[in-house]
Amino acid sequence: MRKEFMTKLTHLGNKMPDSVSPPKVLPIYMSSVFSFDDVETLDAVYAKEAEGYVYSRMSNPVHDSLAEMMAAIEEGQDARVYSSGMAAITMSIMAHVKAGDHIIADRVLYGGSFQFLKDELKKLNIEVTFLDFQKDDIEKYFRSNTTLVYMETISNPLMNVLDIQKYADMAHSHGTKLIVDNTFATPVICQPLKLGADIVVYSATKYICGHSDVIGGVVVSDKNTMEKIHQTASIYGPTMSPFDAWILIRSLRTLELRMKQHSENAMKLATFLEKQPQVRKVYYPGLQSSSTHDIAKETFFNNLYGGMMSIDLAGGEKAAFDLIRSLESIKFLPSLASFSTSMSYPAKTSHRGMPEEEREKAGITMGLLRISVGLESTQDLIEEFEKALKTI
Repeated sequence: MRKEFMTKLTHLGNKMPDSVSPPKVLPIYMSSVFSFDDVETLDAVYAKEAEGYVYSRMSNPVHDSLAEMMAAIEEGQDARVYSSGMAAITMSIMAHVKAGDHIIADRVLYGGSFQFLKDELKKLNIEVTFLDFQKDDIEKYFRSNTTLVYMETISNPLMNVLDIQKYADMAHSHGTKLIVDNTFATPVICQPLKLGADIVVYSATKYICGHSDVIGGVVVSDKNTMEKIHQTASIYGPTMSPFDAWILIRSLRTLELRMKQHSENAMKLATFLEKQPQVRKVYYPGLQSSSTHDIAKETFFNNLYGGMMSIDLAGGEKAAFDLIRSLESIKFLPSLASFSTSMSYPAKTSHRGMPEEEREKAGITMGLLRISVGLESTQDLIEEFEKALKTI
């Protein structure tokens, strides 16, 4: 029987100890290592002939419970969890490249992803071509040594939505894998694997957690790919704390409920902001004015478009500074996706390390502010923005 999304979130992720009366809630296995009665048993666990754990850098019951939930709701074969979103991204890439390889990536990406692709891989003699996936003819940039294509479901910070199926088909026709960062959408809104993506990565710090109290990352793919990524990560060692994994499991139980509310609030706020004279443009895929609204409408589930938007202020940098100062309950934070609404300034936070020339190419202006819409009353949010916008 096919289980619905909320049922999976409610009942999966419980690696319980053997007992006639198991606990209702998964225990936290705060053990760095596991013991064996004999060498034969150790060999059997390493050979995967017996279930068991060796060392928490490689796996832990709480990690496996979180991975089980993520694989199920993403509808992938397997998943792994890591100490941060960047760990999930870098391990997924590093497991599939070697010196001399080539990667194609969208130009509009989270700043940390951009820096890793542009600067760190260069040290390993791996070349990355950054393109505008909305405008450029991507097909002609594939080479015989192209191993990966990298993109985001909803681009950070311009909220563009790309045709995942199109780029998956293109990548596969060249024998290349497609990696999609689905952090902004979550599986509630989009499941890239079902659209042809090979690997899906998450900063679990964001909506998977939803409460700004855990750093973590998740990768979902098929079993063979996940084994390859796991082998790489076991060497590099970006291990998530069992306690953090436990917190993420608890947070996941309400993911669908939260994403529906984030999306509803964001749609109302975006509609309001689009009418304000101080706002040059609102970037939100749910708006008819979005250049990628049609793709989002076709790709996303249940008419949900997520809780992330950006606004480009007509007054540029000064207006951005003034608005940040004028907001009261809406905090200025270099992160996103919490229960309360917050604002970020990409040029000074997430994309600070991106050269000014690259930011300009990507369309990230000094008047651009990114808004993570929370779970508050929408009317209260609108009133606060209305008051603050009058000060700029």
